[in-house]
Amino acid sequence: MDPTLKAQFDETVKTHPIVLFMKGNALFPQCGFSARALQLLQQTGTPVHTVDVLADPNVRQGIKDYSNWPTIPQIYIHGKFVGGSDILMELAERGELQDLVAAGGK
Repeated sequence: MDPTLKAQFDETVKTHPIVLFMKGNALFPQCGFSARALQLLQQTGTPVHTVDVLADPNVRQGIKDYSNWPTIPQIYIHGKFVGGSDILMELAERGELQDLVAAGGK
């Protein structure tokens, strides 16, 4: 993986409490899974930093290599990789998503 891209991802996920690598952006999600993940994250009340993977093919592939996860969207909470849309939905249904966000990475 490109070290510059890895450093960029490191900085992004450490700087923002919630990062969503998605297809599209917060105003115009480009896929249903990204839209669902964004909606679930927004319900936590914590600002969500989004990265549009469609804007740069290197980012689109790079984030998959970075997380070793094959699909988009990808969610990072307090610098830790959480998973994709389905995992986020399960966390929300079990009432664990809000706790994860509130924990502040502890």
